[in-house]
Amino acid sequence: MNQKELNHEFFNMSSLYVAPDLIGWTFNVGSTGGIIVETEAYTRSDPASHSFRGKTLSNSSMFGIPGSSYVYRSYGLHWCMNFVCADASAVLIRALHPLSDLPTMMQRRGTQNIKALCSGPGKLSQALNINKMLDGQCLKDLPFFLVPRTQTPPIETGRRIGITKAAEYLWRFKLADTAFVGEINLSKTPLLDK
Repeated sequence: MNQKELNHEFFNMSSLYVAPDLIGWTFNVGSTGGIIVETEAYTRSDPASHSFRGKTLSNSSMFGIPGSSYVYRSYGLHWCMNFVCADASAVLIRALHPLSDLPTMMQRRGTQNIKALCSGPGKLSQALNINKMLDGQCLKDLPFFLVPRTQTPPIETGRRIGITKAAEYLWRFKLADTAFVGEINLSKTPLLDK
């Protein structure tokens, strides 16, 4: 799969399938980025999802073409990056293993701690300079750059965090044994059958 095929083939299915499959992909915005090590899935029938109550001005990008971005501000503080999937579902990109242009990411974040650079959705958005200007843009177009993984890594699953509704859903996915995520409690629960 190449960059131009991403939005039509890979993202045109439920986020429940896309979220674990994104673990191990390379995601860059301009010169900065790294390997996706943590994601969360949200679907249209999910009460914790922004698309659950229908389309609004603020969530309209979530109803966009699969393979586009949905960027929103969390609690009025931090930008959060999501990849839009089929039927107004989306994958929240929670953490990266930072690899590209570390000095720029460190400057943006104000830290030299590589493990803390992109260990949460707000942190990685700050490190990669993600903001509302990127909302609704196609993921196959610059400044975005995605590279599929070449093999399936060991993945752990667990409950989503930072939400009050449907928090029990095991729709959070993490690269096993990575040091580049925040404090979490995940298990080696089997993934969904495809």
